[in-house]
Order: sequence, then C-alpha cells, then structure tokens
Amino acid sequence: MMIRLTLALLFSCPLLHAQTAVSTSAGATTAVTTTMTVTKPSYSPAEQVLATIEQKRFDAQVSKDYAVLDQLLADDLFYCHSNGGTDTKASYIQSIRDGKSKYDAIDIEDLKVRVYGNTAVLNGICVIKATNNGETINTRLRYTDVYVRKGKQWQMVSWQSLKFPPAK
Repeated sequence: MMIRLTLALLFSCPLLHAQTAVSTSAGATTAVTTTMTVTKPSYSPAEQVLATIEQKRFDAQVSKDYAVLDQLLADDLFYCHSNGGTDTKASYIQSIRDGKSKYDAIDIEDLKVRVYGNTAVLNGICVIKATNNGETINTRLRYTDVYVRKGKQWQMVSWQSLKFPPAK
C-alpha cells in the first residue's frame, strides 16, 4: 500500500513537458513517456506491476533490503554498470552488504515498460546518489533492464546503463 501511495504521489508531480506517444514494437504493449519528467503513463495492469517492482527494487537498494533484492534479482543476473564493470546477483548484493556500493537515493525520471509475454524490457532514466568504493557519485543514467516472469514472480535478469555527459 505504501508503494502505491508513494508512486501516486510521485506521478502526481506537475508536468513540465507535454506527453508524447511511444511507438510499439510487434507484440509489445506500450506506455506514454515524456523527456526528463516523471508523468503518470497509461500503463496496462502488467506494465504497472513492473513499474512498481522497479521502484521496489531501487528502494531495496537504498534501504539495503536484501530479502527483497534476493527475491527480485534472478540467480543468473548479468548486471553491467555504467563504468563497464559487471556483477552477478551474488556479487552485486555482496557489494551492497560490504559497503562498496552504498545508495543514498535513486530517483526515476522516466520509465517505459514493454511486456512480451513472460519477458519485459524497461527503459528508463534515473538519478543515483551513492558512494562506490569510497567515491561519491551523483549521476544521471539511461538504463535498460530485462525482467522474466518465473511462475507468478518477475525477476530482473539483465541491467545495463550509460552515464549522461555532465551538464554544461
């Protein structure tokens, strides 16, 4: 319930840009997104579930909720960081446990969800405030992650992100 309330508040922010329709790929459901502004997209029920899971995963990274991360990350996860480094599920969770990766905040600016049966592709933009190996990070990322439904559970199997160039 708290996640839904949080998402409702998050999505009720004033719009800074007009909404634009996103073209669909064959067999994909679509969402409406904007550039650089979180808006309330017209998600299908399946897309809404995935958008909620994505926020829950980011929240778990910040709060160090290892049980949620263990549930939402697939055992065969391939996690490719914006610096080119990679992690497995085990090494990624361990880096948070050890304090090598400490997330202070992760805010979603834009999120597009496409569902293809038991697979979903999420494309988003987020701002991450964190400490990585003692270095303070305040960066904006464009990311793609892939979720697969195993039974009734969606799990993230892949993440890849790119840093936006510093603002001038």
